[in-house]
Amino acid sequence: MVKDLKEVVKQKYTEVVSKEDGCGCNTSCCSPTEDVTFSESYSKIDGYSEEADYGLGCGIPTEFAQIKAGDTVLDLGSGAGNDAFVARRIVGDSGLVIGVDMTEAMIAKANENKRKLNYSNVDFILGEIENLPVGDQLVDVVVSNCVLNLVPDKSKAFQEIHRVLKPNSHFSISDIVLNGSLPKGIRDAAELYANCISGALPKVEYLKTIEESGFVNVEVAKERQIDLPDHLLAHFISQADIDEYRKSQSAILSITVYGEKK
Repeated sequence: MVKDLKEVVKQKYTEVVSKEDGCGCNTSCCSPTEDVTFSESYSKIDGYSEEADYGLGCGIPTEFAQIKAGDTVLDLGSGAGNDAFVARRIVGDSGLVIGVDMTEAMIAKANENKRKLNYSNVDFILGEIENLPVGDQLVDVVVSNCVLNLVPDKSKAFQEIHRVLKPNSHFSISDIVLNGSLPKGIRDAAELYANCISGALPKVEYLKTIEESGFVNVEVAKERQIDLPDHLLAHFISQADIDEYRKSQSAILSITVYGEKK
């Protein structure tokens, strides 16, 4: 089952590159009638590269990452390089940015964008977040944008983040979580899993997973609610399920979480 879900995600994100069109955390891939983006605008952020932005994120993790010149930054699920290139502008020539992604097409696109920007200290590596191809205690800052919710074993993912971070270092991760629970039809929809909804944990469980992985001073730096219209949900669940979902006052949230390794 885990392998199947990973293949769905890889397929979706490969299609993003081949179509040169945003998908990922964006419900336009799920519905032909509605474009409800989870992403925030990077247009005014230093280091932004439009060619690397497919609108796949749900926040701006570098906003709270406290990156400094000379830092080594690891971007998990780096895609076409959007957040990695923003981080590169901050770390400068003396730093290093490493992007890890499990989709070959994304790695190829990121390297193409890297060559256009003429960056020599940005590396994109094929790999999975639950088994990072990065040594122990090598990283100053970990960032990630709407990717951890796609990882089946989130506990293992945060343990890996803890492993690669240096002592007294930190992470800033934007992600999708839930307040309450989603109807079974949404949770089970592979299409929505690849669009950052069905794989999302309840917010309380998500934060608990982070703390149980050894992180301290964990806090939600930013939070906003994602609203999905009824006619979009109707592609996946019945009207009765939609009504039940609305009555429950459950919500899909975009959060940016900060945490430290001591």
